Amino acid sequence: MNLTIKDIAQMAGVSQGTVSKVINNYAGVSEKTKKQVMDVITKMGYEPNFSARTLATKKSNLIGLIYAGKINVDMTHPYFNEVISSFKKNIGLLGYDILMFSNELFQSDNGSYLARCKHFHVDGCLVIAGEEVEEAVFDLAKEGFPCIGIDIELNGPKSSYIMTDNIDLSRKVVEFFYLNSIKKIGYIGGKWDSTISNLRNQGFFEAMNQFGLDVREEWIQYGDFHEKSGYEAMKKILEGKEYPEAIFAISDLMALGALRALKEEGLHAPHDIRIIGCDDIAACRYSDPKLTSVKQDKEKFGKLSAYMLNDLINGESQLKPVLIDSELIIRESCGTKQ
Repeated sequence: MNLTIKDIAQMAGVSQGTVSKVINNYAGVSEKTKKQVMDVITKMGYEPNFSARTLATKKSNLIGLIYAGKINVDMTHPYFNEVISSFKKNIGLLGYDILMFSNELFQSDNGSYLARCKHFHVDGCLVIAGEEVEEAVFDLAKEGFPCIGIDIELNGPKSSYIMTDNIDLSRKVVEFFYLNSIKKIGYIGGKWDSTISNLRNQGFFEAMNQFGLDVREEWIQYGDFHEKSGYEAMKKILEGKEYPEAIFAISDLMALGALRALKEEGLHAPHDIRIIGCDDIAACRYSDPKLTSVKQDKEKFGKLSAYMLNDLINGESQLKPVLIDSELIIRESCGTKQ
């Protein structure tokens, strides 16, 4: 039996408007009347029509999830996987479900993100950065659509973003090496086509200059944040006649790839070359040697993004971007004490 609001109203002895207010949790209905209506709804197993409810409340309680880059980041990435897990938990507690948008569909020219958000009536979006970010992602922010960026700068009238203080992150690593009398430092950075890469690269070179350390071109390589590129970068560094004392790789996956390349050459960390990664993913605790890494607070990223997005959806028009501090977690691969 397909019940309607009209049927529920008749059974409860109230108006259709009162039933609608109860279903949508509006104010102005007594507790006695709410119980009267909810008892009928429960007894009859009534399920409000999703589309009708969306039209009535102007909210779908759906959040769009967009992986913004054409390459690099997806659901298998260990860092962003933990961020999304925290976001999912906290946005769920705030009463929302998540709808994931396909990059592949967008790239086949089947519509902009903004058009798709409107089509599915999502209330707002969480945007996860990657490399080669589509311009259409920024259109969401420009058009005043509520959205929060993770590691991507969204500056629209109803958007904001959260990221680690990436310049300081790189500075922490160089300073740590310097304070431990390690001055021959190599670097596996990110390509210069993403915000995060640019900031970490900038922080590294500024810190090297600040501490009067030489930047050796043959010890500088760039990858795509994944293990294979870190492996290939370390192989190129090891082709030189002289090795650096230490390597900073701006992602743990690239650092793990670098460790693998070292072992293939019969070298070991930290005895031959010290290595520090970034993200503090779970694999750092189980690699051989255990990987020193710069920890980013993934739980905090997910929780903050959920609450900030909820505020934007519910009327906040301007939220300042949030920079989150990082922490160097010392393990075996750097062979020194903090």
